[in-house]
Amino acid sequence: MKRGARLAGLCGLAALLLTGCGIRSTEVPTDFGAAPTRVGCSLSGSDEVGTRAGGEFAVQVYLVCTSQLVTVDRTVTLERRGTSDRVAVARELLAELSRKPSGAESDAGYSTDVARRTRVSGPRKGDPADALRLNTPPDDLSPYALAQIVCTFANSKVTAEDGDHVVLGGPGDDALRSYECSDAVKARPGLIPAPAETVG
Repeated sequence: MKRGARLAGLCGLAALLLTGCGIRSTEVPTDFGAAPTRVGCSLSGSDEVGTRAGGEFAVQVYLVCTSQLVTVDRTVTLERRGTSDRVAVARELLAELSRKPSGAESDAGYSTDVARRTRVSGPRKGDPADALRLNTPPDDLSPYALAQIVCTFANSKVTAEDGDHVVLGGPGDDALRSYECSDAVKARPGLIPAPAETVG
C-alpha cells in the first residue's frame, strides 16, 4: 500500500514538473542563441575558396536554412568582359544567390530570398574603390536577401577588403553604407538587420 502511494506521489510530482511548476510565462525577451535545426543544413564540405582549372572558381554563398544563414559550396566561371576581377566575382556570387537551389539543397531545407532581377556593379565616380552598387536600394531588399548578399560578399576575399564588412549602395546617388556580417545576423537574418554605417 505504501509502495503504491509512493508511486502515485512520484507520478504527481512528474506531472507537476512537466506542466511548468506553476511558473507563468514572461514577455521579457531572451536570447539563447540560434534555434535548433530540424534538418542537416550541412551540404557545404569545405571552407576553401579558390581557383580551379579552366577559369572556374570554388566559392561559398549564404542560403537560408531553418531561418539561419548557412554556407553552401558552388562553382562559378569568371568572365571579366572588361570589368575588374572584384566586380566580376561579385556578379557571379549574386547570380548564384539568385539561382533556385538545387534539388538536393531544397530537400535539405535550403532556400534563397534574393530575386533574379538583382544586379551589382562597381563604384561610381567619387565612390570608394571598394564600393559595390546594387540596382535596388539595400533598404528595399528583404532582411533575408540583404543579409545573404552582405554575408556572401563579406565572406569573399575578392569582394570584401575589410574582414566582415562590405560597402554597398543603390543606384544613382544613393548613400553608401558599410554593412557588417555579424554572428547575430547569421543566426537571425529575418529579425536582426545587418549593422550599417554611412560611408563618405
